[in-house]
Amino acid sequence: MKKRIEILYLAALFALLLFGFSACGGSSGETASDADAAAGAESQTEAAAESEAAEAGAGVELNVSAAASLTDALEEIYAEYQKAGDDVIHFNFAASGTLQKQILEGAPCDFFISASKGHMDALAEADLIVPESRKDLLGNALVLIAAAEKADLIDPDSLTGADVASIAIGEPESVPAGNYAKQSLESLGTWEAVQDKLIFAKDVRQVLEYVETGNADCGFVYRSDAALMETGVIAAELPEESHSPIVYPAALVAGSENAAAAQAFYDYLQSDYAKGVFEKYGFTVL
Repeated sequence: MKKRIEILYLAALFALLLFGFSACGGSSGETASDADAAAGAESQTEAAAESEAAEAGAGVELNVSAAASLTDALEEIYAEYQKAGDDVIHFNFAASGTLQKQILEGAPCDFFISASKGHMDALAEADLIVPESRKDLLGNALVLIAAAEKADLIDPDSLTGADVASIAIGEPESVPAGNYAKQSLESLGTWEAVQDKLIFAKDVRQVLEYVETGNADCGFVYRSDAALMETGVIAAELPEESHSPIVYPAALVAGSENAAAAQAFYDYLQSDYAKGVFEKYGFTVL
């Protein structure tokens, strides 16, 4: 009898121990599973937060079309602008007429700065700019430049003489500086007389190159371009009344997917810092 009691006692003790181990194992498995789930949820939360932060801090890519005469000033301004943000700006510098045509044909552009009202007017008529964003941003002056060795021989009145064999101007139809030059020559009464001497350039920077390399005796550029000359000289500044006012209208392009970022850069161009850079390069801030 005593032996039977001992056997029953041992069996009960064994069953109790077995139940305890099972319970501990189940609890341990459940804890591990809960820990894995919690860790997974935490990881997902962190990843989402990192994604949102990256998305919020990521810049956008802007396409800015601008008159060739603005090249140096805008690149200097952009170098400073980059220090405070992540937006990447792709500049497209060319003659205003060329840029206007590209925009009309659907080329990607978020913001446009022209060197003439006429080319901006054409985009406005086609409903391709945001009307309320349009502003005359800058002014400039038209000058006659000459190769250094011709400096003493050239002025507006000598262009029809034997001392001048070649005159570089931008294509009047597409290059605003070329159109202003044509107006000035017409005002002087010499446009027809110099036809055989004219060398037409794709933009105002090419005119500058032609004169500095000796491929033209003289040429018409903006005062801001003349400031970049290394070998040429300014022979004369053309009277304001001899041509239409030289202004640079700017506007956001309609339908841009980056309108907010384009506006931010536009605002920066009107900051005191940007104004100082424009003036340094010979522009007049309006």
